[in-house]
Amino acid sequence: MKLFHYLRTPYHIPLLTLAAPMILSNISVPLLGLVDTAVIGHLSHAHYLAGIALGSGSIALLFWLASFLRMSTTGEIAQAFGEKNQTRSYQSLLASLAIALFSALTLIGLSPFLLDIIERLANPSSDVMAQASTYFSIRIYSAPAAMMNLVLLGFMLGLQYGKGPFYVVLFTNIVNIVLDLLFVIGFEWGVAGAAWASVIADYSALILAVCLTASLLKQRGWTFAWRLPNREHLMHLLTLNKDIFIRSLVLQLCFSFMTFYGARLGENTLAANAVLLNFLMLVSFALDGIAYAVEAKVGQAKGERDVEKLKAWVAVSILWGGVFALLYCITFALFGPMIINMLTSIPSVVETALIYLPWLVVLPLIAMSCFLFDGVFVGLTKAKEMRNSMIFSALFGFFLPVFLLLDHGNHALWFAMSCFMALRGVTLIYRYRKLGVQNALLK
Repeated sequence: MKLFHYLRTPYHIPLLTLAAPMILSNISVPLLGLVDTAVIGHLSHAHYLAGIALGSGSIALLFWLASFLRMSTTGEIAQAFGEKNQTRSYQSLLASLAIALFSALTLIGLSPFLLDIIERLANPSSDVMAQASTYFSIRIYSAPAAMMNLVLLGFMLGLQYGKGPFYVVLFTNIVNIVLDLLFVIGFEWGVAGAAWASVIADYSALILAVCLTASLLKQRGWTFAWRLPNREHLMHLLTLNKDIFIRSLVLQLCFSFMTFYGARLGENTLAANAVLLNFLMLVSFALDGIAYAVEAKVGQAKGERDVEKLKAWVAVSILWGGVFALLYCITFALFGPMIINMLTSIPSVVETALIYLPWLVVLPLIAMSCFLFDGVFVGLTKAKEMRNSMIFSALFGFFLPVFLLLDHGNHALWFAMSCFMALRGVTLIYRYRKLGVQNALLK
């Protein structure tokens, strides 16, 4: 009954206003991958496309694992915003930028070692590896810009400026697409051209993000000051980032297992799973957008020490998350076969994907809670709980069901993924209820 009480509250419009730009920016990201594929796919040999797929996929994984920078920054800044504590905001921003720069330079230094790992794991042909190495060795130099962008996006989101991240992501994609066409097709630089296009786009986006951040601070009447964090604050941020990084790593391990074990079940199953994982990507567009918004709103409520607001933001996010999840379920039930046929025209892959489509029809509702409560715990800066929930859910919700049901083949994988998502939601809700809203505000 309490949930229905919040149907009459004024919290809906602010949440959706903050979520909408994030949903739009999520939707714009796959467009870049499609353009990269289309541009490189028209070169003379298949190894160009395979090489960029391997190189860009490896970079994407590394940068995705660095998403802890955005998440921790959003939570910290949202709480400081609620407290109206400019000193804490500046300390958190500068400390996060320093951590981002150090992480990026470390990646650059380790890049030869990382390339060797990629080659050993993927075991590609020499032509494919040559192209992947070319792309990776150039693109890795965008790491400082990409990682500092994550911090600035988190900073803007923490200050409730959802349009800023949207502008940055959209600008990055436009610059990248234009330079892709110019460098690859116009200048005929091949895979190297695609890599340089991304590097320039990332640094251009960093300039825009800095300008938007400066403009935002000016609008809020804040005067920027160099306030180095004290040791206690820096250690808090490092611990927060470490826990979120471990959480992200375990999550990626489960998805990677889906791919690698699916490969053992045959190429049709591998291809079908790749198609069906796009359904999860579609789900993440809306649910991640709501989760990003609730990160900022819950963090602000914690900073204000406002129990009623925190409960309201959580309840309203559950309501809208449920609405979007239900819409996805209906869409996949009605149009799932059509979506599969849009993603692949290979009859055997379509036939295989249709067998496992029912799992994707119910998965949005199953996964909704884990998306949203990740956002709640980011806003509360309770990363330890997120880490423990992820590890427990991976062990007992994913890997245990897989190994108990190995004889059921790919159904075992999708059952395990469903259990994994459900258990993440259940454990996070349990931790949230056990923590108590009052304690969440005070600790």
